[in-house]
Amino acid sequence: MASTRFKVGDHVGWNSEAGRVSGTIIKIHTADFNYKGHMHRATPADPQYEIKSDKTDHVAAHKGAVLTRIG
Repeated sequence: MASTRFKVGDHVGWNSEAGRVSGTIIKIHTADFNYKGHMHRATPADPQYEIKSDKTDHVAAHKGAVLTRIG
């Protein structure tokens, strides 16, 4: 199932261990990539998004299925 498509600059939210988090998409991966020592799987049909947190400078990588567009 294709997840919702997002673009760089979109404001999104997701659930993390610390609760609801929001941030801005800064990069879209459409091929497998190594991030913080972990291999993340991504394809053009199921990309992963790098999101910079609104509250901190933390950057997370998530698939579109877990993200919700805000605003």
